[in-house]
Parts: sequence; structure tokens; C-alpha cells
Amino acid sequence: MEVPAIENIFRGVHTALITPFTSTGAVDIASLKHLIEYQVESGIDGLVPCGTTGESSTLTHEEHDRVIALTVEFAGGRVPVMAGTGSNATSEAIQLSQHAEHSGVDALLLVNPYYVKPTQKGLYLHFKAIAESVSIPCILYNIESRSGVNLENETLHRLMTENRNIVGVKEASGSLEQMKNLISLRHDEFAVLCGDDNMTVDLIEAGGNGVVSVAANLLPRQMKEMVHFAIRGNIERARELEERLMPFFRACFIETNPIPIKAAMAMKKWCRESYRLPICSLSKDEHYEVLRKAMAGLDIPEGII
Repeated sequence: MEVPAIENIFRGVHTALITPFTSTGAVDIASLKHLIEYQVESGIDGLVPCGTTGESSTLTHEEHDRVIALTVEFAGGRVPVMAGTGSNATSEAIQLSQHAEHSGVDALLLVNPYYVKPTQKGLYLHFKAIAESVSIPCILYNIESRSGVNLENETLHRLMTENRNIVGVKEASGSLEQMKNLISLRHDEFAVLCGDDNMTVDLIEAGGNGVVSVAANLLPRQMKEMVHFAIRGNIERARELEERLMPFFRACFIETNPIPIKAAMAMKKWCRESYRLPICSLSKDEHYEVLRKAMAGLDIPEGII
């Protein structure tokens, strides 16, 4: 299926960046800069700081704002930055979103409000209020498994129809049927990005536009190759690459994200294996071996830690 014409900023592979921490738990600015250089030099299509993978829930507001501003600075306009600024409180999401806009991001990523389990009316009003508070594009982030609520396609269609700057969604519902239904409902300029690396080729084949990727933290070149083959319609070649990468996709979720991807990156010296509670290191020693086996033969360069 031919992919609809979408602005390049919302196509391809956007890396859901980890937030590296020092051994004492502070944001590791040097490692963040090094990681961003690796991403840009590898030809990644975009960067997404302060999402789920970036442990945004454990960052202070000051750290959250700073990580986004630093990502914009380190990217230097070479790739677009889509900042995670969602919250379970609408007022807080507006504050974070406005700061991100002021910092120069290209777009916002707005997760479903977590814990409070709003109604569909509440979701509509929440996202509408945030979109109206800024002038840059907004990508909604539907992930029921972490937020406790599903952004239904009827609600999403209303949002995209009534709000000019709601221009896409990161779909992590896990339901390909829901994603396909959304693609049939959307207008041509609305982007549908996959939120699960292992479903990316399926979604693109159905008419989707790319992925916000966890695996791309370590495999930006390989992810771009797979996704761009799929976007260009060479699904056979994309499937070959997907088969090779699938063990790593699965290993990245052997425990709660971002624990495995950070552990894998620490093995390759891109960051320290440092988290903030209640996020912690891998709970089973054998999971380290699963990661090592999944990375074997994937031609991953080493960092500088």
C-alpha cells in the first residue's frame, strides 16, 4: 500500500531517547550529547526526548525542561525534535508544552493522561486544551497499557478534525485492527506512527508512516534501513531486516521499558546502567544473556562510557 504524503518530519524513524544518568543519579549531559551525535550521524529521522523511554515520570520539572532544551541544542536543527510533554494533569501538560515550544522543539508528543482514567469526553477536552495552548504540531500518544485508558478512534477523529495542529498519533494500543481502522478514518495529512518496534512493518504496510522507536537508541541505522524500505514499498526487504532485528525487539521488553534498552546500551558503553526508583536494573541475571544474544551480529558500535 502506498504511504500517503505526509510532511517528512512525521515519517520514518523517531528515536524515543533514553535519559542517561550519572552514577549518582544526575542527568548525564555528556552522554546525552554523545548519544544525539550518534543518532544524527546514523541518519535518524527525528528525536523524541522525555517520553516513556526517557523516564520522564522520574524527572523533576526543571530536569524535564532542561533535557528538552539540551536535545534541541545538541540536535542543532539537523533533525526534528518531538518533545514528550504529556501529563495526567492538563495544566501541567500545558506548562511543559509551552516551555518546550519556547525551547524550539518542532512538535509535541502528548501521552494519554495516566492514573486518572478519564472518559473519552475528558480525553477530548484534555488534548484540545493543550493543542489550543501552543502553535506547534501535536502528536497524541495512545498507550492504554501504561495509562489505563484507550484513546478511541472516534475521539481521535474528532480531535484531528477540529484541531489543526493535532497532526498525528503514536499508536501503542497493540491492536493492529484499531490502527488499520484509524488509517481508514484519518485525513491525508494525519500521520500514524507505530509505538511498537515489532509491529512497525505491519503498520507501514497498512498505510502507516513510521515509528517512535525504542530499539533505535542502539540501532538507529538498522531501524532506518528497515523502515525506509517499508515506506518505499519494498516490504519483502523490510521483512528480511525485521526478522533479523526481531530478537532484539523482543528482548527490549523482557522487562519493563526502559530497563532492557538501558542495560543493552550500558553493555555497549553508551550510558551507565543507572535508573531512578522505582525503575531499577534487570531483575534476573539471565536477562542480561538474553540481551547479549539478541545483540550478537548486529554491528553495534561502542560508546565512550
